[in-house]
Formats: sequence, structure tokens, C-alpha cells
Amino acid sequence: MSRRQDFDVAIVGGGIVGASAALALRRHGKSVVLLERDVCGSRSSGVNYGGVRRQGRSLVQLPLSQRAHEIWGRLPAVIGIEGEYIRSGHLKIARTEADMASLQAYREKCQAHGLNLQTIGGDALRKTYPWLGERIVGGSLCAEDGHANPRLVSPAFAKAAQDAGAVIMERTSCVRIVHAPSGFEMETNTGVRIGSTHLLNCAGAWAGQVAAQFNEPVPMESAHPVMAVTEPLPTFMNLSLGVEGGGIYARQAPRGNCVIGGSRGFALDDLRASPSREAIGLVLARSVELLPRLRHAHVIRTWSGTEGYLPDHEPVIGLSQTTPGLIHAFGFAGAGFQTGPAVGEVLAELVCHGRSTTPIEAFSIARFSAFPLSVTSTPGDLP
Repeated sequence: MSRRQDFDVAIVGGGIVGASAALALRRHGKSVVLLERDVCGSRSSGVNYGGVRRQGRSLVQLPLSQRAHEIWGRLPAVIGIEGEYIRSGHLKIARTEADMASLQAYREKCQAHGLNLQTIGGDALRKTYPWLGERIVGGSLCAEDGHANPRLVSPAFAKAAQDAGAVIMERTSCVRIVHAPSGFEMETNTGVRIGSTHLLNCAGAWAGQVAAQFNEPVPMESAHPVMAVTEPLPTFMNLSLGVEGGGIYARQAPRGNCVIGGSRGFALDDLRASPSREAIGLVLARSVELLPRLRHAHVIRTWSGTEGYLPDHEPVIGLSQTTPGLIHAFGFAGAGFQTGPAVGEVLAELVCHGRSTTPIEAFSIARFSAFPLSVTSTPGDLP
């Protein structure tokens, strides 16, 4: 016979957003169960580049990003480890005059948000950072942005939530979710039945399946970023690097390995993704152009993951428009690692108070209400 457990809040998805929400909710005294069909932090939250940046985000994301910045600043107190988090600075490179003008315009637009961006001309940039390639017109520096190790940080949020009293169920999928007058009824692949007053949809690239079940379909697509890491090299790069217009990003980890990313891979199945040989070649060529010291470096590992993208590249965060007690948080377009801890706190506020102290109106799922309603009522195997 199946056994039943009841909680104030059930969370579907054990990435950094879901785990952060579980931790924040426990601090509000709520009983919480987190369901993850793999292991916590193993999907996009654990295989991403590790950038912890505010620079380059849309203006509507900056209040959320600033809230996250404060949490990252006290990370050991929050999750018990440093997670290789370094406020190294984030330098965004301009390769054309048009790119430089775009960086300068962005700096003007976000002055009120406290990023303290500094635009630097090409000559000064090469003098300060002689390891950069020649194809540089200038750049924009956000001195307090940085990077961390997602393979350490994301699982640590889940462990901190568990230590705080949250029930973590890994390798557990929801095969059925029903909204009843008393809340939500869930059946899992392990035979456990879950009852909860609130349900948080934090299922990442698979969250659209949950939203569609409650007649809130979204036009979300999956993408698979390509990542690579080199052998340990003598330390030469003390910044996290990006490029205006995208295409490549890079950082050097404390052990000397250079982590680089860009381009797109492909899905192997519903959970796994892989980089293609062509995509890896493109990433390496762009990396060497930006960082000539990588020309003869050995790449020791490549990988990919699965991330959810909405057409406007803004996430969905907020209350369901169709189902009381349902709250969404997904579609972070590959940039949810930095904001994840703040999103978790926002979700806890929505559960406890019905509103957030951080503006999230721009992220409402209502902006997709013009899309046809789904006819799917019970997906066969939810994330």
C-alpha cells in the first residue's frame, strides 16, 4: 500500500531555486517536501558555467539580482560552505564600436541599481589585462560580480534545507498531481502520496509540463549550452569574462582550470544533453581568440545540460492565475544560478504573505495567457 505524507508546501524540482525555497520556507516555520526526479543540483543548477553576475541582466531583473547579491555575500552562513565563490569582477568585452556603445548605454540605464559599472577603453583594458586577445575595442567592468562552483553550491542549498528540517526526496517523480479543495494531492513513482496546501513549480526546463496541467501553457523551449574545462594552468585570469552579444564566456577556477562556455549542444534524451564536436570546436576557437594563453591548453572534459528559455528571456515567477496555492518559478534562460537564492526567498514570501518585497510583476505567467489552453490534465511522468 502507498503511504501518505502531508506538508504545508511541496516543491517540484531540486535545483538551486527549489532548494533555496525549501530553505527559506523552513526559516518561516513551514513544513516542506522537495521532490527531485534525479539528485538535487544535478541538472542545469549544477552543470552551468558558474557565473554570479548582475551585469548584463534586464533592468526588471536587477532588483532580484541585487537581493541575490546580498545573499551571496554571506553564503557560508546560509549554506555552510564557501562554494569557491569569488567576487573577482565580471568584465564584459566589446569587439566593435557598436558593442561598446551598447555597453555604455546599459551603464547609463542601470545607474540607479548600484552596479557601479566602469567602462574601459581598449588600450587601457589591454594594459590592465595583458592576457586578453587583440580583438577588443573596450569593456565594462562590474567589480563585485564574480563566479562560484555550481557543483558545490547547488547541492549545498538542498543539504542546508534538509538540515533545517525539509524532507528531500531524490529520484522521486510525480506521476500525478491533482488540485483538490484542501490543496494538492500527488502520487509519486516510489509509491509515496503527498498532500500539501501549496505547490511550487520549480522544475526548470520541464516546468512547462506542470504549468500546462493547470491550464497555464507557456511557449518554453529547451536549449543545451556547451561547456568545457581545461587542465590546471598557471593563474593568469582574475576575472569572469563575457562578451557583448554573447558567444563565449570564461573564468579560471581556484585550482587553475579554465571553465569556458558558449554555443549549443543537443538532447540525448529527456534528461541528458551532449555537446557536438562542431560546437566544441567553435567554443575553443572563440576562447583562443579572447584568451590566447589557451591556445595549447588541454581540454579535459566537455559537457552540456538542459535549460528552459521563454521568448522574452525573462523568467516566470509568481502566483498561478488559474489555481490557488500554485506558485511558479522557471524559465531562467541559463542565468538562474545567481538569482536562485533570492528567488527562493521570494517564493517563501509568496507562500507566507501572498506578496513579495521584491518587484516581480514583470515575471507573471499572465503574460502568456493569450496562448491556447492545454488539454493535458495529468502528464504521465512529471519532473
